[in-house]
Amino acid sequence: MSLDSTAPASGAQAHVVTGATLTRSDVEQLVATSMAGNKAPLHFTDCDFEGADLSRLDLRGAEFHRCTIVETSFFGAMLSHTRWVRCRGREADFASVDLVDAAFQSSDLNNTSWRRAKLASASFHSCKLTGANFEACTALGLSFVETLLVGAHLRGLSFRKATLQQLDFSDADLAGVDFREAIFDGGSLKDAHLKGARFDGADLREADLSGVRLVDAALFKGATISHQQAAVLVTELGLRVM
Repeated sequence: MSLDSTAPASGAQAHVVTGATLTRSDVEQLVATSMAGNKAPLHFTDCDFEGADLSRLDLRGAEFHRCTIVETSFFGAMLSHTRWVRCRGREADFASVDLVDAAFQSSDLNNTSWRRAKLASASFHSCKLTGANFEACTALGLSFVETLLVGAHLRGLSFRKATLQQLDFSDADLAGVDFREAIFDGGSLKDAHLKGARFDGADLREADLSGVRLVDAALFKGATISHQQAAVLVTELGLRVM
């Protein structure tokens, strides 16, 4: 394992680790070495952390490019201002992590846990978050773009006045979610659990609303839908238009 100091395009110094398989002790050593120097952030490229326990470590400002974090535990870690690009992280644990202003791009994060995480101003772009659990997280300014949230637990989150670009909420738990005045730019709410969700003033004309049940129909009061969606809803409700 090697630790190199380089100057990225931004001009800031960074400690770069490439192509290494890393354990907790390895990462602790890298953090200590970085802190003892100029406190430059760590940049990991093509590194393998699979199954490692990295809980409660201070990795603020670190970057992870094409890394494997499958079943890795970051529980309680400090990961604010981190960047994650094309990482594979099935069943990784981000519970109780500080991820303020973190950014995830084109990463596979299926069945991950984000319970009680601090996700203020965090972003997910072109990610896979099928089955992810966002229970009780702090989410002011959290954003998702072109992301799969199939079967995800998003109960109680707020997307008020947000523009939701190609988000697939199929089969997701959206109980109590605030979609007021949100604009759906594509995406799907197919068979989602919507108990207590709010759609007042939302524009749903581009969303897939198939599978909406009779008990959920009243939730869309005040929302805008297309004529075609209205016809689908009538069919789903078991009604016939003569």
